[in-house]
Amino acid sequence: MPAVAAPATPRAHRHEYRHEIDQLEEAWRTAMLKAGSDAMNNLLADDYTGITATGLIQTKQQTLDDLRTGTLKLTGLSIYDRKVRLYGATAVVTSQAELTGSRGDQELTGKYRYTRVYIRNAQGQWKIVSFEASRIQENGDHK
Repeated sequence: MPAVAAPATPRAHRHEYRHEIDQLEEAWRTAMLKAGSDAMNNLLADDYTGITATGLIQTKQQTLDDLRTGTLKLTGLSIYDRKVRLYGATAVVTSQAELTGSRGDQELTGKYRYTRVYIRNAQGQWKIVSFEASRIQENGDHK
């Protein structure tokens, strides 16, 4: 069955939407580094689902709790090679990230690829509905 095409987004809106998504991506990065659960609460949709690099599925509440309690603590987060694709009221962001930090007693230092999906709601706000991260295997890493 062929994919259903989303309504075309006018060129002026595409530029504006990309700019908005870029700003939200930076707000997400800042919230992760500063354990900003209030800021993250505003970014995530109520039905948000995240999939960590270890395959753990998290709800919005679990993600916020990890930030509040310090279970997830990032000390460095560099984002590069970001691509934003727009499909009507949906934006798909792919990127690479190099991070340092921890989840509980497990070190998270390394390079990752991620996909984040935003939906523009009826109030015109972009909300993150999905996130998935995958660790980039370095030479010498074991499977």
